[in-house]
Amino acid sequence: MLDVLLIPVLILAALGCLYLAADRADSMREREEVAAEIAALPDGEDQRRAVGEIRSALAEARSGLGARQSALERLQREAGGRRGRLRAIESEVQGWDSRARGSADRLAELEARLEENRATLLELDARPAEIAARRETLIGQIDEAERRRRMAADALAVGEQRQEAADRALRAAESALAEARETRVRGEAAVVAAQTAVEGLRTRIAERLDCAPEAVAGLAGLTPEAPLPDQEDTARRLDRLNREREGMGPVNLRAEVEIVEIESQHTRLSAEKEDLTAAIAKLRQGINSLNREARERLVASFDIVDGHFRTLFTRLFGGGKAQLSLTDTEDPLEAGLEIFASPPGKKLQHLSLLSGGEQALTASALIFAVFLTNPAPICVLDEVDAPLDDANVDRLCTLLVELAEGGRTRFLIITHHRMTMARVNRLYGVTMIERGVSQLVSVDLEQAIRHAQPHQQELAI
Repeated sequence: MLDVLLIPVLILAALGCLYLAADRADSMREREEVAAEIAALPDGEDQRRAVGEIRSALAEARSGLGARQSALERLQREAGGRRGRLRAIESEVQGWDSRARGSADRLAELEARLEENRATLLELDARPAEIAARRETLIGQIDEAERRRRMAADALAVGEQRQEAADRALRAAESALAEARETRVRGEAAVVAAQTAVEGLRTRIAERLDCAPEAVAGLAGLTPEAPLPDQEDTARRLDRLNREREGMGPVNLRAEVEIVEIESQHTRLSAEKEDLTAAIAKLRQGINSLNREARERLVASFDIVDGHFRTLFTRLFGGGKAQLSLTDTEDPLEAGLEIFASPPGKKLQHLSLLSGGEQALTASALIFAVFLTNPAPICVLDEVDAPLDDANVDRLCTLLVELAEGGRTRFLIITHHRMTMARVNRLYGVTMIERGVSQLVSVDLEQAIRHAQPHQQELAI
C-alpha cells in the first residue's frame, strides 16, 4: 500500500522537475539567442524597440519561470508532507503489527484457558452421577441412624423413669438424714450453750464475788432449807445497785500520770500565752509607731503637694487660687481628699462644679504637683489638652517644657493638638502607606530646627 501511494508522488515530482528544467533550458537558450541577435544588430530605434520587445518577452519568460519554480516548490512541499505521512503510516503499521502480535498471544492464552475450562466441564459432568450415588448411600445411613435413635430414645425414657424413682428415694433419705443431723446439731448446740452459760456464770462469780459457785449461797445468807427470794425483786435490786456503781464511774489508774501531763501542758500554754501577749503588745506598739510616722509623713507630703498645687494652679490658670483639703482631720490615714478651686473671676467651689476644661487643667496641676514632690522617671499623658482652649494649651505646654528641662522626668504625650505637637522635641506617628500596611514615622523637631537655622541665617545675610 505504501509503494502504491509513493509511486504517483515520485512520478509527479520527477515530471515537475523535468518540465521546469526544460523550461529553464529553453529560457536560457532563448536568452542567449536574444543576446546574440542584440549583439549582431546595429544601433537604432528599431533595435531599441526590438530590445524592448525582447525584454518584455524575457520578463514574461521570467514570470513563467517564477510560476514554474513556485509550482516546483509547492510540489516539493507536498512531496515532503506525503513523506511525513508515509512515515506516520509506517509507525501506525508497526503499531498495528505489535497489536496483532499481542492479540495473537492473547488468543493463544484464551485458547489454553478454553481447553482448561472444557476439561473442568467434563469433570463436572461426571459429578451429578457421583453425587446421586452418594445421596443414596447417605439416605440409607440416615434411615439406619433414625432407627437406632428411636431405640435409644425408648431406652432413655425407661432409664429416666428409673432415675426419677431413684431420685425420689434419694431425696426422701436425704431429707430424713438432714432432719436427724439438725436434731443432733440442735442438741449439741444446746449442750454447748449450757456449758458456755455455766462457764460464764463461774467466771462472773469469780470476777464479782471472788469465790466458787458453791459458796454463793453462803455469801447470800441462804440455806438449803430456806425458800429462795423472789427473782424479779432480786433482779430489780441488782439493776439498782449496778446503776449506782456505774454512776460512781470507773477507777482511773492513770490519774496521777494524766495530772502531771496536764500540769506540764498548762505551764507550756501559759508561757506561750505570755509570749503571745508580749508579741501582740510589741506589734501594737510597732503599728502605732508606723501609723504615727505615716501620719507625720502624710501631713508633711500633703502640705508640700498642696503648696505645689496652689502654685501650679495659679500658673496654669493665669490667676485664681486652689487648695487641697482632708475630709477627716483627726486621722489623716483614713481621711479622703477634696479639691477646691477658684479660677479667675469665679468663687471658690468644689472640683465637681467646674467645667470640663477647668477640671482637666486642675487635675493636671494636681498630677504635676505630685510629680514635683516625688518625681517619676516617665509620665504618660493621654489627650490632656483635648478639653482645653489654645491659651490654656500654651500655658500647659510651657509648664511641661520647664518640668522636662529639669531632667528628672520625661513626658510622653498622646495628642492631636497642633500647638502641643509644635512644642515637643520629637514626634511619632503611624501612617498607612497602603491598605492594610502601617508604618511608624518619627520626626526630630530639634534637629530639624538646627538644620533650618543656617538656612535662615543665609537668607538673612
